[in-house]
Amino acid sequence: MQIVPMRDLKDTVKIENLCEETNGPVFITKNGYGRLVVMNIEYFEKIMNMAFEAKLINEGLSDLNEGRMEDGKTVIEEMKQKYGF
Repeated sequence: MQIVPMRDLKDTVKIENLCEETNGPVFITKNGYGRLVVMNIEYFEKIMNMAFEAKLINEGLSDLNEGRMEDGKTVIEEMKQKYGF
């Protein structure tokens, strides 16, 4: 984890290099407190994909726990009967 003071944002090449070197976020502070996070697009997309996948898994587990699941074979048989396969 890299922490950089706000005044260093002027040096965009330095910030970009830090993002590439760490392959993660760079935390920007102002007066010693966290204010911003800067990251490269690849890292951002990776984190967003992980969050989306976690959301889908949680929704699936919720469906399972609340009984909103059906056996695959049963669903296929119902579709065959309904659509005449």
